[in-house]
Amino acid sequence: MITLGTFMSIWDDVIGERDRQVLAAGGYVKPLGLTGPGERPAVLVIDVVIDLVGDKPEPILESIKRFPRSCGDTGWEAVYRIKELLDVARMKRVPVIYSKEEQGTGIDCWRHEASSHHHDTSKEQQIPQAIQPLPEDIVINKRKTSVFFGTPLMSYLNFLRVDTLIVTGGITSGCVRATVTDAYAYNFKVVLVEECIFDRAEISHKVNLFEMHQKYGDLATVDQVAAYLKGIPSASTSSVSDRESNLQ
Repeated sequence: MITLGTFMSIWDDVIGERDRQVLAAGGYVKPLGLTGPGERPAVLVIDVVIDLVGDKPEPILESIKRFPRSCGDTGWEAVYRIKELLDVARMKRVPVIYSKEEQGTGIDCWRHEASSHHHDTSKEQQIPQAIQPLPEDIVINKRKTSVFFGTPLMSYLNFLRVDTLIVTGGITSGCVRATVTDAYAYNFKVVLVEECIFDRAEISHKVNLFEMHQKYGDLATVDQVAAYLKGIPSASTSSVSDRESNLQ
């Protein structure tokens, strides 16, 4: 088991002593780090698009003037750490799956918290250049919070025989949490990469990471997850294109 040792939890300043004692007594508190990832991981990059990070690194109060749902520089800090993780994943030929919001109409449309603001809808669903998908990556358009809901994600994961989802992206309290709870329900091992997940509200980010770590997955650092990926045999992973060619 890999743990963070003396590393301070991101939620230490928002989870009170009374709650710590109650959760510890109930058996919910567990060590930080990787406690049991599988042998066939995939990296999931959830909704890391201009709409949620802005088109350049800048303070959130500046970024939301043009992109009202943006997380600003917090989102961009995650983008650069995701890039580090993707470099390792691709070196080991680990599948990479992106999600984006598909804009619907009527009952299927997204409820935008800041819909009264005017912003550049032509670019809001673009993925930042630093982490652009490669031809062999999978990009899924979704209309609800969870990447599983109403999408072919589960069929891709079955096809690739994935047993572990390495989760990155945003928003922690929204699409990340919804996807993680679904992944847990489908019996995947879940790894949450701390520096690669973001939210516009600090308290929502910290509390949701705390709850997901206790119940649905492992919270680990980029360095820990990179070490895990480097340690798996490259032969145990394959891209969709590789497997499709084998079927022809």
